[in-house]
Amino acid sequence: MDLRGFIDRCEEIGELKRIKAEVDWNLEISHISKINEEGGGPALVFENVKGYSSPVLTGAFGTPRRLSIAMGMKETYSMCDLSKTWMKYSLGKVIPAREVSTGPVMENIDTVDSVNMEKFPVPKFYPLDGGRYIGTAVFLVIRDPESGKINLGTYRMQMLDNKRCGVQILPGKRGERILKKYQKMGKKMPAAAVIGCDPLLFMAGALQQEGVSQYDVVGSVRGEPTEFIISDFTGLPIPATAEIVLEGEIDPNNLQAEGPFGEYTGYYTDEINKEIKKPCLEVQRVLHRNNAHLWATSVGRPVTDIHMLLAFTRNASLWTDLEQMRIPGIQSVYIPPEAAGRFWAIASVKQSYPGHSNQVANAIIASTTGSYGIKGVIVVDEDIKADDIGRVLWAMSVRYDPLRDTEILKRGRSTPLDPALDPDSNKLITSRILIDATTPYEWENKPKEIALDEETLAKVRSRWQEYGF
Repeated sequence: MDLRGFIDRCEEIGELKRIKAEVDWNLEISHISKINEEGGGPALVFENVKGYSSPVLTGAFGTPRRLSIAMGMKETYSMCDLSKTWMKYSLGKVIPAREVSTGPVMENIDTVDSVNMEKFPVPKFYPLDGGRYIGTAVFLVIRDPESGKINLGTYRMQMLDNKRCGVQILPGKRGERILKKYQKMGKKMPAAAVIGCDPLLFMAGALQQEGVSQYDVVGSVRGEPTEFIISDFTGLPIPATAEIVLEGEIDPNNLQAEGPFGEYTGYYTDEINKEIKKPCLEVQRVLHRNNAHLWATSVGRPVTDIHMLLAFTRNASLWTDLEQMRIPGIQSVYIPPEAAGRFWAIASVKQSYPGHSNQVANAIIASTTGSYGIKGVIVVDEDIKADDIGRVLWAMSVRYDPLRDTEILKRGRSTPLDPALDPDSNKLITSRILIDATTPYEWENKPKEIALDEETLAKVRSRWQEYGF
């Protein structure tokens, strides 16, 4: 699947609308998208952007149905089920990515003198944004100079001018760790920004999994090899069917002011009050397909398609972490998109021994995924699915004792994008709360829950249509 195949499939089942009226890249695209997604609307393709001939896609992952399409599912799966499917396939037989000599991304090649990112209909999203953002649904391809491993990372990218992009590589992220290695070597870091591709590749770029090839993971989930081209310019693997690829270098010593930007938390980032300099991608070559589709997301207050993406990928990677940690009894895992797809995690567990639920809560915080940004964990019993928020609140009401079942951790890794943290303090550290909303396993006399009579229930179900339903 490439991005156009995903668009076609969404359109076939009524999950996509083409906007043919003329729209402005300056705020209008983002405002239409925001109103549409808050109403649960379809993905949108803007075909007539003022001053441009190529289209913009927004809202790609706005519903579980569209996420299911991206995963290649014939039916609509819940977020929990999609995450479990990803976990099973990604830990199964590895299908290595396959190198090819060329692909649609090579249809147009703009070399150094002809590079001009303003040829694309790059939106400005919110009034106080620092500029136009070409990278909101983008991943950056870089190579670790020591291990040789390829990393795909999702970092927002502001178009500073027609040849430079600010890249928000946050402290502690793999991208920053790799960039520091180039700095130590006294070299610039080759990089390729991919905008528009197989949706699973963008998902993989958002995964918090160390030491794996995201290209191989996508092939394993998709069931066929991911095809890539080794760039003769950067030496990096790029998706053969990508819509747009910005190739160039990042000088670790060349930091440029970037932002502010209305982020996924629903707030502006710290650049609204002070200038913050970020790494800068010096774009030296641009590859793009004919009539290239610019994939964008409006971000902003939850829930948008980016929150659906964050929730899904973090669900999937968290479940994978727990599976690899051999934590028994996990029934489902859920990081709600309403929690900005990051800050709260819920797990359902079938308890097998005293302290089992507490082990699960601590394992989530100790995992690769859970160690970054999560500020709260809720554990419920096996009879409640992690994404059944109504039942989760019920468990917190009737199975949870705040004094007995609450643990506060004072120090954990945070994202500096969290607006709840004091802007004048260290925004890399946050406190955390673990909530055990299970009935203690060791209780001999457990509360007796109301249950329907199975024989009567079977009878009622067999007569359901007879009742007029």
